[in-house]
Amino acid sequence: MKKIIILGEIGSGKSFIARLFGYPVFNADLEVSKIYKFDRYFFKKLKKKFPNFFKKFPIKKKEIILMLLKNKWNLKKLSKTIHPLVRKKMNLFLKKNKLKKIVVLDIPLYLENKLEKKNDIFVFVDAKKNTISTRLKKRKNFNHKIYSFLKKIQKSTKFKKKKSTYIIKNDFKKNSAKREVKNILKKIL
Repeated sequence: MKKIIILGEIGSGKSFIARLFGYPVFNADLEVSKIYKFDRYFFKKLKKKFPNFFKKFPIKKKEIILMLLKNKWNLKKLSKTIHPLVRKKMNLFLKKNKLKKIVVLDIPLYLENKLEKKNDIFVFVDAKKNTISTRLKKRKNFNHKIYSFLKKIQKSTKFKKKKSTYIIKNDFKKNSAKREVKNILKKIL
């Protein structure tokens, strides 16, 4: 099984590109959302760590944002609690899809969490800054402070580009993105 790891800036369209490959996709952000919505055990753990922020289940994104803005160390505490759960879900995904030719991992903090393996194929999704900015402002619950905060904990764009075997210029037009994905798949397969 070949693993394609999608890298890029927040709002660059990583999930959009990941789906275009046509292979099973593990989307870490989606898994985190599911944990917030459906995992009562996680809610209890979070409520115990941050009693002032989480009152009732399910966890709302607004509560997470307030908690993160209150204290920069809260992100570390949150990460230590949620990352093992996401990693477990990723491992189940890999096990379930072990007979597939390719799987796609859409995990924003893949490099930061030291998940890298020797044969990983990195694809960097490159988009224009003004396009990213416009897209982020349209997002529900977009918070500029959280965005800046998250950018600081991520590896630089320069580092991620250098690490990548392939770079896709994402203009958010399906046909051109599909062509680029198809070219990458030809080289990989």
